[in-house]
Amino acid sequence: MDPNLDSSLPNGWKAYVRFTKTSGWAAYAGCVWALLYAVFVRFYQAAGGTIGLSAPIVDTTGGIYKASYVVGVVIMLCGFVLLGLVKPWGKAVPLWIPWIGGATVCRGFLLFPTLLCSVFLIAHGAAGILTRVLYLAGLIDLKMPTFTGEVDLRIDALWDLFVYQPWFFIMGVLSGLSAAHYAQARDVSLPALKRGTLIFSLFTILVTAIFTAAIVFDFVDKLSFF
Repeated sequence: MDPNLDSSLPNGWKAYVRFTKTSGWAAYAGCVWALLYAVFVRFYQAAGGTIGLSAPIVDTTGGIYKASYVVGVVIMLCGFVLLGLVKPWGKAVPLWIPWIGGATVCRGFLLFPTLLCSVFLIAHGAAGILTRVLYLAGLIDLKMPTFTGEVDLRIDALWDLFVYQPWFFIMGVLSGLSAAHYAQARDVSLPALKRGTLIFSLFTILVTAIFTAAIVFDFVDKLSFF
């Protein structure tokens, strides 16, 4: 048992602290997970691949393909950023960088963007899974983006349910675990970690509810392009 943990704390909280303290592996797993999606989904579709689509993308200008490629590059970069949560350069700027080499990296510089991305990813995946289940059960209708031709919504919903949305959800969990590990590695106090985890959880639930409502009631353009 960690001697730094108050024995009066709830067992669930102590287990969470111990687990996240040893969750450096999540950053490596998240990096690989991001690379897989970038290469086998974004870059594949940017090259004209149609597996996972019930109809080919209709893109006479090439803009959608270029956007898919750019998104893939961004996802790859985000995956590499996760490594900063477990590598020395996430705590101090490498010495070989002119002028600022050796400077301490503010922990919020990596921590807050990672947490925000984690909220988005988990909420995106959870809302996507929930709404696809509701659609396949015949409880709601779904609309697809206008850049596709004749589509089979059921096939697209199944791909979303079992491939695309789970990727978002798992990526968000890995990213969140990486952030919690980094917070402990950067000496964030346990009370602050507890408050941050609670705020993160509540905010994720709120954003998930907003995304779900947006899809069900179609009051904003949905995020299914990603």
